[in-house]
Amino acid sequence: MSTLRPPVLFPLFAKVTTLPGIGPRLVKFVEKIAGENVVNLLWHLPSGLLDRRFSPKVGDAPAGKIATMVVEILAHAPPPPRSKVPYRITCGDDTGKITLVFFRGERDYLERMLPVGEQRVISGKVELFDGRRQMSHPDHIVPLTQIDDVKRVEPVYPLTEGLSPKILDKAVRAAVAKAPALPEWLDEAYQKRHGWPAWHEALRAVHTPANEPELLPDYAPRARLAYDELLSNQLALALVRLKQRVRRGRRIAGDGALRAKVMAALPYALTGAQARALEEIVADMGSETRMLRLLQGDVGSGKTIVALLAMLAAVEAGVQAALMVPTEILAQQHFETLKPLCDAAGVRVEVLTGRVKGAIRAELLADVAAGKVQILVGTHALFQKEVDFADLAFAVIDEQHRFGVHQRLELAGKGSGTDVLVMTATPIPRTLTLTAYGDMDVSRLDEKPPGRMPVDTRLASLERLDEIAEGVQRAVKTGGKVYWVCPLVEESELIDLAAAEERFAHLKAVMGDKVALIHGKMKPAEKDAAMDSFSGQGGAQVLVATTVIEVGVDVPDATIMVIEHAERFGLAQLHQLRGRIGRGGKSGTCLLLYAPPLTQTAKARLETMRDTEDGFVIAEEDLKLRGGGEVLGTRQSGMPEFKLADLMAHGELLAAARDDAKLIIARDPNLETPRGQALRTLLYLFEQDEAVRTLRSG
Repeated sequence: MSTLRPPVLFPLFAKVTTLPGIGPRLVKFVEKIAGENVVNLLWHLPSGLLDRRFSPKVGDAPAGKIATMVVEILAHAPPPPRSKVPYRITCGDDTGKITLVFFRGERDYLERMLPVGEQRVISGKVELFDGRRQMSHPDHIVPLTQIDDVKRVEPVYPLTEGLSPKILDKAVRAAVAKAPALPEWLDEAYQKRHGWPAWHEALRAVHTPANEPELLPDYAPRARLAYDELLSNQLALALVRLKQRVRRGRRIAGDGALRAKVMAALPYALTGAQARALEEIVADMGSETRMLRLLQGDVGSGKTIVALLAMLAAVEAGVQAALMVPTEILAQQHFETLKPLCDAAGVRVEVLTGRVKGAIRAELLADVAAGKVQILVGTHALFQKEVDFADLAFAVIDEQHRFGVHQRLELAGKGSGTDVLVMTATPIPRTLTLTAYGDMDVSRLDEKPPGRMPVDTRLASLERLDEIAEGVQRAVKTGGKVYWVCPLVEESELIDLAAAEERFAHLKAVMGDKVALIHGKMKPAEKDAAMDSFSGQGGAQVLVATTVIEVGVDVPDATIMVIEHAERFGLAQLHQLRGRIGRGGKSGTCLLLYAPPLTQTAKARLETMRDTEDGFVIAEEDLKLRGGGEVLGTRQSGMPEFKLADLMAHGELLAAARDDAKLIIARDPNLETPRGQALRTLLYLFEQDEAVRTLRSG
């Protein structure tokens, strides 16, 4: 993409090392908080401000306040060698004196910075010590010629250890100075209605706030920049969508015979929501345009059956279908769920993951290429080069947010005019649905199938761990099955592992072989053995696990879920985990164990879990508590990260950006008008690679 970036943007896509003060030592800190290019610093907004305009005489400077003063340097008092006494410098004016205090001050440096007999501008917090004024480590010491650079309202930026406010402030100011004036891409009437400034002016304004209200999301320049970012997101999705729509799909129409056989084999009828969703999917398959639809359903709402029936509609039409899932455990589970139903319909379903090797793999791939396998279930192994389908016309992608857009396109590219159905059990708030899936039609499963029982959720302090372990032991004696999920330690899988292994050892000492362990670092065969022992008749009744079991693991007999350190998990993740129980017609109990004291956010999160099982309510609450980037548990590859837009504050702007993008595409699909050309610059500015590639490849 960079090869065709407009030259006007080149200065913004230079490395941050081109900015003053950012050398090899500091670059890693700047990259950590913002990114590697100058443009990333433009999006790094201030979170507070310091007013340095107060400029009293020394004798009038009140303690506890930030003051900017012109002083004469009167005397240096370096500490004796190897003493812990600070370095002191006496300064003053005609109204009084103030001592500057430096801990570990370098004599040569301080004598150069503050030569006796000369005047300097100092700025920092005034303190009283033994009745005398002093200032420890002034924030600024500059010659009189630079007084205007200091006497201002100074923005305060989020920092990381190793980076000083002064260095970052200087770098951001230099980045803003490099920003060019750009052609206007906003609709003139819409811009006027909101009273928004031009892009360049808005950028300068957000980095020079004069008061607290100018830090808020609704400040006009900030709202304008947020809209720019949202418009780039919506326009990018619309362009990718347009390209997929323009590529001819093909009409897939089955006769319903295979679906009828599976429906007869099911022990229950479809819910109204399932029937509706299936109808929408089959209608899409029957049209000439390519399908791109999101099937959104809460944990256990019956998405898999809907997906199977849709895949069978493709098989009825004589073509192949594929189901891609994020993990090997899940691929195996889906295969085991689908196989008996496919057998009833006389359809061959197979599973392909990284662990299928050698002659068996070669034979399976040959059968897929020959069209003998009608439905193939697998992990990302499905879109590897060696996998050739005879005629792939329908692809289902489960837990889409674990995959990026590219992977979605790669799987679709395995066939010609392939219809794509994307599924997620992570309930996503409407605003996030627009930002992540704005290029898709949406079907929602908002009813639970028969047989799903309520789960009683309770909160308990980790101090009651022994009591809870005894309760689990009692449940095991009466034949109960229990998941015990160990704490999530974000930075380290090894710590996760240690926690799981320690809990496993503790419970095994009490209950012996009735306890099994599963975690991400185990070999596939070990994971299978643990799952088989827990889900079948292997004797394990307690499964100690890391979050490996979060998605899709299905053991209908499991009725109890214990989650240690529940305060460390996101709401969506807790909801996913809880969805593993209450599946087999028996009600379940979920115990959320927390380490006191809880932060306010953690408390609100756990109380939401206790009070509701509605995934969509939970998702909206999660968005409120944690913001868009975090809602899907960890930051996932398929989700956009917003730097300027705040989805809670700018929800209405998102809807407007979507409508604007639709209008732009309808009037100027190749972005060739003057506004279209300006919008191309916007897409480059926000690094919407996929969309620009789409435009370039027509």
